[in-house]
Formats: sequence, structure tokens, C-alpha cells
Amino acid sequence: MMAAHLLRRSWGGTISLLIVVLLLSCCSQMTSAAAAPASRKSGGGGSSSSSISMSQQNKLDVRQHLKRLNKPPLKTIKSPDGDIIDCVHIAHQPAFDHPLLKNHTILTRPNFHPDGTKFEESKRVSGQKARSSKPITQLWHLKGRCPEGTIPIRRTKKDDILRAKSIERFGKKKPTNIPHQPRSAQPDLVTQTGHQHAIVYVEGDKYYGAKATINVWEPKIQQPNEFSLSQIWILGGTFGQDLNSIEAGWQVSPDLYGDNRTRLFTYWTSDAYQATGCYNLLCTGFIQINNEVSMGASIFPISGYRESQYDISLLVWKDPKEGNWWLQFGNDYVLGYWPGFLFSYLTDSASMIEWGGEIVNSESDEQHTTTQMGSGHFPEEGFGKAGYFRNIQIVDGSNSLRDPKGLGTFTEQSSCYNVHSGKSGDWGTYFFYGGPGRNPSCP
Repeated sequence: MMAAHLLRRSWGGTISLLIVVLLLSCCSQMTSAAAAPASRKSGGGGSSSSSISMSQQNKLDVRQHLKRLNKPPLKTIKSPDGDIIDCVHIAHQPAFDHPLLKNHTILTRPNFHPDGTKFEESKRVSGQKARSSKPITQLWHLKGRCPEGTIPIRRTKKDDILRAKSIERFGKKKPTNIPHQPRSAQPDLVTQTGHQHAIVYVEGDKYYGAKATINVWEPKIQQPNEFSLSQIWILGGTFGQDLNSIEAGWQVSPDLYGDNRTRLFTYWTSDAYQATGCYNLLCTGFIQINNEVSMGASIFPISGYRESQYDISLLVWKDPKEGNWWLQFGNDYVLGYWPGFLFSYLTDSASMIEWGGEIVNSESDEQHTTTQMGSGHFPEEGFGKAGYFRNIQIVDGSNSLRDPKGLGTFTEQSSCYNVHSGKSGDWGTYFFYGGPGRNPSCP
């Protein structure tokens, strides 16, 4: 009996053990089966449920950013180059999203112009002596104009934002793009940023603005992430993370605009491109008052090699009463202003002015880029072939335009891009600049 009882207990224990093993096996198979689909999903392209959620969030962020930038228009104009120009009520422009501009009274004109500001309207130039002709325009003008009380804003598209590395960096220069201080620059440090220049500059005084008439070209760009521009820099502060900069000119930037057209642009920063500022009207800051010129829109017509030459005149100056920095295009178009509170050092004055060209050299194939600066030809070729700046001036402490004194020149690699300055009666202080980039002397 005892033996039979022990046998029954033994068999009972064995059966219980088998049941536990079977249950564990089933649970394991169920867990594996449940995990398999998720494993297959994530194994292919990382499109797990969390990734899908992030993608949806990104789409939502893009839509919200587009809504912030593209204000409801009173009129829309479709430009022949594919741009859409929205005529937005002047009080609804992006600048007024800034918390310090909520109750801002829009200034319709500057209190003061620099003495001697009457300079030639942008024009076709048929020889080194400038002669009047049709003023330069923007391509969208062929399809209409914006009414009074509005400003023309180039509409930002979804693809424009998607080309940027992030929504936060859209419309901004890379933080590493800190302009050099030519006299103390170490070329090996400057070129690490991948940016190269051919400029003239003044420093060592207090400057309250600058002016130039800039020859307009359409330089060829090798890589979409590269650009070529020609501009004026108004600089204050040290060349570290507290740099203040106001910039205006023309540029070709496939990454920013999605094409290779030459476009009017502005830029500003108060912290060396780290977080503040942007191109054109792509963030709060610059207040536009003009209804005829659109920031970021293409310039028309442009110069051709050994053909007609076209240029634009730009003036940036500080209103000595209000402390705002104003921008004027040509002789007739006061475009708008940067409120003085945006800046730290520029609330007083600029410590350096630069004029000239800049390109990005990404060295994608471990060779120097073929991205052109200016016309893509060296300054030695002269008028009709090389790009130029003419009638360059600064605004001094008495709010007067005068020729710059002690003009310096700077370029990282003169065999790639170069600059030559001079002075003449009609052109005042001028310089030719630019180059082709990669060539037998610039490998």
C-alpha cells in the first residue's frame, strides 16, 4: 500500500511538472509570436510605432511652421519663376510675432537719411561709366504688384523646410559660420568652416552704415548645399559668440530656395548665428514697410559675360534718433528696418564694414568646389567679365556718407577667388572680385 501510494505521488508530481512545462512553453511561443511582427517592422527601416508617431509629429511641426511664416494674403501673385508672392497686410508680417513687437508702432519712414544719400537708381551699365537706363526689377513684377498697405512675402513651401536639417535651423546660417577678422584671421581656422571670401573691409572706427552698388550675376553652384553671395556686412562685437551682424546683397542658394536663381536677401544675427536671426522674413526681426520689393525673390535681369551689365544699389544705416537700422534699395525704395533692441553692440555702432563675395566649399569629392563667386571670373578680367562693387561708402558719426579710409583686402585662397580695389571719378572707391573656384592653380 505504501509503495502504491508513493507511486501515485510520484506520478502526480510528474504530471504536475509536465503541466507547468507545457504552460511555460505556450507562454514563450505566444510571446515570440507577438514579438515577431514588431521585430519584422523595426528590422526593415526602423518604422516602429514610436517612429511613425515621430514622423507624424514632424509633419505637424512643419505644417505649424508654415502657418507661422505664411500669413493670410490679401492678394497672391504667381511669378514666372515658380515663386508665389503673397501680399500680406503690413501689420500681419512675421516680425510682429516677436513678443517685444506686440504693440510696436510701424515706422513709415526713417527720421534721418545720411547726408548725400541720393545715388543712382539701379540700372543697366553699358560701360565703366554708368549711364541711366531701365531700373532693375524682380521677376514677379511681370505678373502684378502688391497694393498699398501690404508687403510682398515669398511664400515658403513644405519642400523648402524639408531641405533644411531641422525646422529650427530653416532659414539660418550654420552656427560655425563666424565671419573672420581679416587682419588677425588664421587661414587654417577660417577655412575649417568651409566658407571662403574675397572682400574689402574697414575697421578701427565707429561706423553707422554702409553703401554699395553691386554687380548682379548668376554664379554656378556645384553642390545643392553650397551657395554663392555678394553682400555688405555691418559688424559689431567680437568675432566670437557675441558677434552682431546685418547683411544685405544677392545670393544663389539651392538649399534655401530650391533653385539656382539670383535672389535679393538680407540676414541678421546678434549671437554669431547661434540662435538669433535669419534670412529675409523667415523669423521675427526685420520689419518691412515697402510694397514693391520682396525679400528672397529673384532679381531680373542679370549680367552676362561680355554682355549688358546690371547692378543694384544698397544702403544700410542707423537712424541716430530711434536707433533702428534701415535698408534702402536703389534710390526710391526704403525697404524697412531692424529694431535696435535686436542687437547688443549694434545699438551703438558697427566696428567693421565688409563688402564682397562669399561661397561655401564643401569639398565633396575631396577637391576644391567649382562653385563660382561673382561672375565666375577673376578680377583681372575687368568690366563686363568680372564682378564688381562700385561707389562703396561708409556712414560716419555725423551721419554723412564718405569714402572708406584705410581699405584692406582679404581672401583665403587668391588662386581660387581674388579681389582688386581701385578708385576713379565715376565709380568712386570700387573693386573687382570673384573667381571660378577649382582650376589648375586651385586644385
